[in-house]
Amino acid sequence: MAIRILPFRQYSDNDVVNLYALDSNSVLDATTDQGSGDAGVFVSITDGNWNNDPVTYQTNTYLGDTSYPFLGGTAMYPEVNLKINAATSGHHPLGITLFQTAKNDENGEKLLYNPTKQTELQAMLPGQAVPVATQGIFTLSNSGFDGPVSSYPIGSNVRMSSLNPGKITGTAQAIGHGHNRHVSGHFGMVLGTGTRTNQGPTSDQFLGEYIVIKL
Repeated sequence: MAIRILPFRQYSDNDVVNLYALDSNSVLDATTDQGSGDAGVFVSITDGNWNNDPVTYQTNTYLGDTSYPFLGGTAMYPEVNLKINAATSGHHPLGITLFQTAKNDENGEKLLYNPTKQTELQAMLPGQAVPVATQGIFTLSNSGFDGPVSSYPIGSNVRMSSLNPGKITGTAQAIGHGHNRHVSGHFGMVLGTGTRTNQGPTSDQFLGEYIVIKL
């Protein structure tokens, strides 16, 4: 499942940005896939040209075959022009995505034609603006960070991974002395860690280690 962020979270809607769509190259084919289109990915802005219209119609194959008569040979699909993508090492991310971006559900059916299923799966369609939380407290499953939770001491800082775009990595080292000490590239603090286990016969989809961070 393309969700890295666990249910326990605390944030204000005033700190959520709803202006940017995920870059088309990172959109998941299905909600069962994993990648930069997951929910719980740390993102940075890749296109912030506000001279463009907020939404334009693009030629997009997501609507289906355009070769039929009277379709004009094209499928005009609305798409938000401002873009984000998974943040990489050295970036201070805009925030964390609260929804995944995917074309199809777990059965390969287009979410475009099933808005109820889309809502249930906490998904956005290609080209739609993705809600990005810029502040708050969030819980990440082990698919959202590098290494074991032992690499994330309580009270330590986190920064973007140099190995996996959109994921965080362990403690950033402080540099300087006295009042000039600062942490290079950090943007959040570890509040706690834990491990989820199966309860009874039901398998936990987020089985494994997790961390709670404050942005």
